[in-house]
Amino acid sequence: MKKRSSWKRFFEIKGMRNALTAFAGLVVIYIVFGIINTKVFSLMNFLNVLRSMSKYLLVGIGQSYVMITGNIDLSIGSVVAMSTMLVAKLMTMGVHPALAILVALACGLLIGVINGFLVGKFKLPPFIATLGTMFVARGVGYIVNNNRNTDSINSTLSKPVADHFQNLFYYGKFLGIYNTFWIALIIFIVFFFILSKTRTGRHIYAVGSNVDAARLAGVDVNKTTTITYLVSAFCATVVGVILCAQASMGNMEAGNMYEMYGVAAGVIGGVSPLGGSGLLLGTFAGAGVWQVLENGLNMVHAQVGIQRIVIGVIVVLAVLADILLRNRKKN
Repeated sequence: MKKRSSWKRFFEIKGMRNALTAFAGLVVIYIVFGIINTKVFSLMNFLNVLRSMSKYLLVGIGQSYVMITGNIDLSIGSVVAMSTMLVAKLMTMGVHPALAILVALACGLLIGVINGFLVGKFKLPPFIATLGTMFVARGVGYIVNNNRNTDSINSTLSKPVADHFQNLFYYGKFLGIYNTFWIALIIFIVFFFILSKTRTGRHIYAVGSNVDAARLAGVDVNKTTTITYLVSAFCATVVGVILCAQASMGNMEAGNMYEMYGVAAGVIGGVSPLGGSGLLLGTFAGAGVWQVLENGLNMVHAQVGIQRIVIGVIVVLAVLADILLRNRKKN
């Protein structure tokens, strides 16, 4: 009886069914593409999928935190670009990678603080506030190297230092799996714990469920909102570092549409864009669904346009399902 009761409580966790549905969809999609093209099942392809989905998982974590409070962050992609350019530019000037990353992180978190203050304290609509910082961060990315991409980091750094940076964040492996995935997984575990097991996490859900009730209950809405935007900026900065390691240079156009990739990962995994519900477990599955679809459609030589249509339809259906479920509960 106890075992049964535990399973029942497990399935009754708010958002768990959506997360499990996303995981089931992930498995089905992977198997279907594998049947169409058996190369999908190859170990090399599987490892590449894990590495590629890590970027979607990271932006998904940040966007999910923000969406659970009922807000959105449009500046994610620009913070990715700004971070990539800053890290690469500093390294081409001979700055050690560790210091370059810290500078980029400080700049990224500053964008997060600004977003939090504009939305939480000054009550600007999140769409407008983060649209503004989106242009600001992207502009900084352009200014960093006078409106052009940076040179290769290998042109200035010693080969051992440059290789260590690239291996640490992209090309290297640990236990046979790319480091990129391990980095994303560690960050996922930390933020999963914060959201599901701490008072901060409870406050984030409370703000998204009913901001006025949360304020009356003693929740510091401004602080909580700012925390979610800091998480988003942190994750975006890490993605920027990963892209720099991947390309060994800074690209001004890096991160284009990544804010939408974050929305897709969260929504597909059951995080409600209306706020108050969703699990990072679902975001993990959502990022996997996105990447497996992208990978599978590439393997069957589908046009890029078809890929975007498929993803768009899935996102709309996921949001529609969330709205219908909420309306059903109200009735």
